[in-house]
Amino acid sequence: WQMNDSLEMKGRVMGLDLGEKRIGGALSDPFRMIAKPLTVVKRTSRKADFARYAELIAQHEVTAVVVGLPTYLNGKDSAMTRWVRDYSAEFATTINIPLLLHDESKSSDAARQRMIELGYNRRKREALRDAVAAAIFLQEFLEEEY
Repeated sequence: WQMNDSLEMKGRVMGLDLGEKRIGGALSDPFRMIAKPLTVVKRTSRKADFARYAELIAQHEVTAVVVGLPTYLNGKDSAMTRWVRDYSAEFATTINIPLLLHDESKSSDAARQRMIELGYNRRKREALRDAVAAAIFLQEFLEEEY
């Protein structure tokens, strides 16, 4: 699902994993081959959140944003799915680059499992989970699109 203009084939893509308290951010390389965790932002207000994303977009020369869309495993929407769609639609009006939604239904569990495998303690896993989840669904998006 695409909210803005057509997606260019080059430049960094930023992935956002929206949560009730925190937003995980991830970033691709300029060639859109590899996604890596970038940051975790504590949510405050939409206006403040959008301003922080705009800073990251400018700082990293981002050319597209992909927001993780949480759905039930059967593909149906949840209350959070509807909230993410609404939040993303409003955010899309504040930027002049494409914003797309991508399924992220399994990324949080995958992030937790990957960090356990890497030996991260619970505190570090909690701190990084949202950014790692964003990197996982952004990597899936890159592999599907490119």
